[in-house]
Amino acid sequence: MRILILGTGGMANQHAANFSKIGGVSLVGGVDVVPERLAAFCTEHDIARQFSSFDDALEWGEFDAIANVTPDNVHHPTTMQAIAAGKHVFCEKPLATDAALAMEMTEAIERSGKVGMVNFTYRNSPALQKGRAMVLAGKIGAVRHIEASHLQSWLVSTAWGDWKTESKWLWRLSTKHGSNGALGDIGIHIVDFASYGSGLDVAHVFARLKTFDKAPGNVIGDYVLDANDSFTMNVDYSNGAVGTIQASRTAAGQFDQLRLRVYGDLGSIEVIYDTGKSTLRACAGSDVNQAEWRDIACDNVDTNFLRFAAAVKAGKTEEPSFRRAANIQKVLDAAVVSDREHTDVPIA
Repeated sequence: MRILILGTGGMANQHAANFSKIGGVSLVGGVDVVPERLAAFCTEHDIARQFSSFDDALEWGEFDAIANVTPDNVHHPTTMQAIAAGKHVFCEKPLATDAALAMEMTEAIERSGKVGMVNFTYRNSPALQKGRAMVLAGKIGAVRHIEASHLQSWLVSTAWGDWKTESKWLWRLSTKHGSNGALGDIGIHIVDFASYGSGLDVAHVFARLKTFDKAPGNVIGDYVLDANDSFTMNVDYSNGAVGTIQASRTAAGQFDQLRLRVYGDLGSIEVIYDTGKSTLRACAGSDVNQAEWRDIACDNVDTNFLRFAAAVKAGKTEEPSFRRAANIQKVLDAAVVSDREHTDVPIA
């Protein structure tokens, strides 16, 4: 597989580093509108071809797939171009800025017969994969209650950089620059994390979104800081279970933590992903009577990058697919409506 990296910002380095380790995969080109960034990226990852526009790259055409690492609002037009050109697509999340566009992309890739997958990075957690397997195998019985959170601290910490002066953070705070805030950035991860880990789909949403004051007039340069910083959701799941989902960029003391608790009528699991480290605990069987939790060993799992390469080789999409991402986007869209109208919103 010859892969083109579309967009060479921070996350693109993860794509390049991971794909370059896979046998049979070669990085053949990079695309970016910022020449200096593109040149530095291609030099670092030994990529020969550089393009200032995707149109130029498509005209060249000597690649099989793209890794779409552009800003959120660019995913739809560039992915649709790639599909029309007969390319496989590995897209960063969110697939699109709303469910209608995401479903258009989904239907287009499915009609094309090409592979379309989305980089839900936390699917790479061995604890999540093992925990899901336990739930689906009935180890905790029927799921009744779910708690999930995704907590980051980059708005109240300099550990990830100075968000007030760096464009890679500022755009995430501005709807004009294509951001849907914490909901679109990390909310999509924790909704998928909770739904995938529990084996259940969200059926109804009641949400609250919050944007905090962060600068004089909430403006820094060209960035209007109007995107949400935190959210909470009360949700019903497809089997009647209830749950809470929350996320924030203002959680001091948490670099990047996802926590999922799934409670069933025969036991419970707890999955924690904390800044690269993944752990799983369970309370099940006779341990329920003493409320005793035990650590569960987890085997390593294939990354999304490996799964995409294997899917292209086999000619068949694997999960997480475009359709999965589009369905998760429906939950995020419903959360926006719920917050605006102060009402419970069903997922169509």
